[in-house]
Amino acid sequence: MKTEMGPAARTASHILFIFIAAAMVLPLLLVVAVSFSSEDAVIRHGYRWIPEAYSLQGYRVVFQNPGVLLNAYSITIAVTLLGTAVSLLVTAMIAYVMSRRDYRYRRATTFYVVFTMLFNGGLVPFYILIVKYLHLKDTLWVLIVPYLLNPFYVLIMKGFFDRLPTEVIESAKIDGASEYRSFFSIMLPLATPALATVGLFISFIYWNDWWLGLLFINEDQLVPIQLLLYRTMNSIEFFATNSQFLSGRMDISQFPSLTTRMALAVLGAGPMMFVFPFFQRYFVKGLTVGSLKE
Repeated sequence: MKTEMGPAARTASHILFIFIAAAMVLPLLLVVAVSFSSEDAVIRHGYRWIPEAYSLQGYRVVFQNPGVLLNAYSITIAVTLLGTAVSLLVTAMIAYVMSRRDYRYRRATTFYVVFTMLFNGGLVPFYILIVKYLHLKDTLWVLIVPYLLNPFYVLIMKGFFDRLPTEVIESAKIDGASEYRSFFSIMLPLATPALATVGLFISFIYWNDWWLGLLFINEDQLVPIQLLLYRTMNSIEFFATNSQFLSGRMDISQFPSLTTRMALAVLGAGPMMFVFPFFQRYFVKGLTVGSLKE
């Protein structure tokens, strides 16, 4: 039986979600405001949503070597695009097989996928596998392969495929379509909301990752943007905490450490904030439909 919310309950829910949205958006706006503030104003007055004095000093520090920054962005964009596409394909293929009721090893495969969510080999076997057996160190693939398959996203896709009518596949078989034709021409287009939602999650993982680069990347031309920002942040922290040893060599007092950190945060997260609105219409539908089971 369908019930509707009363005016008071609707108003309360709106107020609640306004507060939740403000709690998420205001800190982001504060980071952007501080990144455009002068270092002296931040030190004197603290963080403010409206800067006391505007300055691009933090961004000038970050863009001192634009070639390195552009190279890091190109690596991250390539890894994100290629990794998301391949990961979506692999995730959808496994989820589709698990959703087929005529698949004999459906339960065993599902157990295997769920088992990997609970247990893993640990960091040392993972490092040995990547370096000694797969020989992926200092290659672009080392930033892609470890995140190709996420069991949680497989289960989301499986839940979505479970909701699709099996009669569609049977009709395709009667018309002479092969399994590959049914999957790529029929099932994947029907799964667009789930693909968009899972693809957004996967792209966030690839874009925000710095851990794989820290472990396996020594070549400067393969450093992704997040690892570059991580190294820059560590350098800023080093300058700030060791100013008494470096004061004779360089003027630490003029270094905009606070605003540079905020500029780094904006540059690291900014591009994905522009991508998210294009996937928003699929986001809720992909999550809710993929999470229900009849």
